[in-house]
Amino acid sequence: MLGDAVEWGALRFDGPDGPALLRLPQTRVFEDIAPRVVPLPEGGWAALVVESDQSKGARLALYTPRGLLAATVFIGQAHRWLAPLGGADLDGDGALELAYVDRPHLAKTLRVVRYRPGDPQLRDVAARPGLTNHRIGWDHIAGGLRDCGSGPEMVLADGDFSRLVAARLRAGRLELRDLGAWTAARSEAALRCQ
Repeated sequence: MLGDAVEWGALRFDGPDGPALLRLPQTRVFEDIAPRVVPLPEGGWAALVVESDQSKGARLALYTPRGLLAATVFIGQAHRWLAPLGGADLDGDGALELAYVDRPHLAKTLRVVRYRPGDPQLRDVAARPGLTNHRIGWDHIAGGLRDCGSGPEMVLADGDFSRLVAARLRAGRLELRDLGAWTAARSEAALRCQ
């Protein structure tokens, strides 16, 4: 969980084939409020999670009831975290892209990676520094993904939480649009396309 000392070492799936429980090695935990369910291009679904290793730091991972499907590489340093925004076909290419902020308190970099069926590595697509979606001590992640009728976009804050920003993936680049001054209420309204 965010903002407290509780971490989770198992992931429970409740699906049409019955429940499944996956346990991590003792040196790893899941860090987040809850997994995000994302549809897979080949059919079915996966849980998008942040998995942290005691010595290697965090990575973004996709799990199914059968186990690990694909992941980014670990950050490489302990006590370093990722803050997910979600997953969707962000650029209309038919593939699943996953968006997250790499070290939202330090690097403050929006990253997009791509999942391809059969590839255990989530591949880098685009990155943009100067953006974040979490402050130390918060028990939530601000922003996320939305589609207001013209395709999916990411909603998050600039690096100092002064501006609300919409980011769109086009031709392998992240294009930003300013949505005004950042407030929690404006961020939540933007996710509802208001």
